[in-house]
Amino acid sequence: MRAIILSAGYGTRLWPLTEDRTKPAIPILGKPLVGYVAEYLTAYGFDEIVVNLHHRPESVRKALGDGSRFGVKLHYVEEPQILGTSGALDNTREFFDRDTFLVVNGKIITDIDLKAALDTHRKTNALATLVLLSNTRRERFSVVETADGRVTRFGGMPDPQADGPAPLMFTGIHIMEPRIFDYIPRDIFSDSVTHVYPQAMANGEIIAAHVAQGKWRELSTLKRYLDISLEMLSDAESSYFSGANSVIAPTADVMQTIIWDNVQVGAGATIDRCILADNVTVPGGERIENSIVVRRDLVEGKKRPEKALPGDFRGENFVVPL
Repeated sequence: MRAIILSAGYGTRLWPLTEDRTKPAIPILGKPLVGYVAEYLTAYGFDEIVVNLHHRPESVRKALGDGSRFGVKLHYVEEPQILGTSGALDNTREFFDRDTFLVVNGKIITDIDLKAALDTHRKTNALATLVLLSNTRRERFSVVETADGRVTRFGGMPDPQADGPAPLMFTGIHIMEPRIFDYIPRDIFSDSVTHVYPQAMANGEIIAAHVAQGKWRELSTLKRYLDISLEMLSDAESSYFSGANSVIAPTADVMQTIIWDNVQVGAGATIDRCILADNVTVPGGERIENSIVVRRDLVEGKKRPEKALPGDFRGENFVVPL
């Protein structure tokens, strides 16, 4: 079976970590995020995968290579201009015009049962099936309304103070039939949820709702990235993760921290709940807490994206407090 991993976004809310790479190329405990997605798809028999690229495309190519180490054949498609979730499909429609295919966001880590979702899709004879989860924490994910196993409407954000059953949210995983291209405009930006599905539903098409269970982690902000990394670190029963060629002085105190590659932590430094990105050097005696740290020269002179958190320069580092 064939699939597409959507990987073209800028990841502005993850800046400055996305200054030199795209969001799916960010490492999670040493493995690129998009690598988790590729392994996930391989486990369900998806052996040919398209990866769409825009911002820092070389970072995803470097992370995935030709796909052989994940057991898949990869096809890279670059977008000179961002095309949106369904515009990305239009750009690759010749690859998906023969059989059922899957679309997955490149910023998630999950163990949701795809076989069960595929069964739902086939039983309902749907044009597309959206994989949904109960948003028990009422986090800021758009509400998906359903009735009789079908998606009926895409709503706004949930009320965190509301009572009653938890609303449903979209996981970023959809299963589609090639007929979906009848509803995708050619050569322009378009979004599946905003433009394509409402039009298809208005035309009487079945957009099935598969309400799944399982772990689902979506890494869209710096805080979520740190929290999810530490959650996975806790599962591994470790207090910190250190990447390749990183050196931590014996007298440094490092707790609840993710260290990327080629990092130096000096004697007597204290690091607590931080991400230290590639090539960062923390001087001896420095104390950094609850922050994201990148090299100064990575962002100096660059304009901070509109949705990015502010930070400040400290010596040779740029520190973003959370």
